[in-house]
Amino acid sequence: MAQGSGNDDQRFSEFYTEVKQIEKRDSVLTSAQQIERLLRPGSSYFNLNPFEVLQLEPDTPIEQIKKKYRSLSILVHPDKNQDDKDRAQAAFEVINKAYKTLENEIGRKKCLEVYEEAKDRTDAMIAEKRKKLRKDGKSELIPEDDPGKYKHAVYVMVMKLFADMERRRQQLDLRDQEERKRKREAEIEEEEQKNYQKEWQKNFEESRQNRVNSWQTFQQAATSASSSSSSSNSFESAAIPAAKPKKAKKTKYTSFNPPKLKPETR
Repeated sequence: MAQGSGNDDQRFSEFYTEVKQIEKRDSVLTSAQQIERLLRPGSSYFNLNPFEVLQLEPDTPIEQIKKKYRSLSILVHPDKNQDDKDRAQAAFEVINKAYKTLENEIGRKKCLEVYEEAKDRTDAMIAEKRKKLRKDGKSELIPEDDPGKYKHAVYVMVMKLFADMERRRQQLDLRDQEERKRKREAEIEEEEQKNYQKEWQKNFEESRQNRVNSWQTFQQAATSASSSSSSSNSFESAAIPAAKPKKAKKTKYTSFNPPKLKPETR
């Protein structure tokens, strides 16, 4: 893993050196060259640094930043590059974004803090190199002792820090999008639940009225049936004559005759 990271650092360093050589060679870039510089392969990585986009040192005062912005924006303006209008528009937007970042005091301060952190990390890396050389009993001279190579090392670290910031920003944006999506889904679910409850209550009210009407109809039918039954029974009672009550039988009483006595026999 460490070896892969070292190879990436080397490739980046070589690419950065090549870009800087091209920029140094073309100190006064034409419109086409500026468009190519801002849209070259890997430009999305370098364009994270607004000072790099405007080809300025981090200690450049705001008045010089404005002046450089005006000159670059004129060079890459789509109206000035009708033969390559789409790419010119893309380059123009990159320059505008960089200028808006540096024009804002807070944005410019954050960029300068990146440079300060890059310098601190580079110095710590150099100190670690010297410590290792001292431990191995070797000369403590290192390539970064050369001012140009030291500046190059700081710029490499600056680009890495800007890239790290961009990754964190993208992660936060993704997390924010997922959170907004989750909240939206929860709102939709809540709204659907409310609509469901509302529809259920409506159906319940309608069905309740139907039940009341059905019960009232049933009661009316039962009352009518009861009335008809009572009327029928009354009619039948009136049509059939009442039975005469039976007379109680009279008990006949007779005189009492005692039994005759018979003589005893011995």
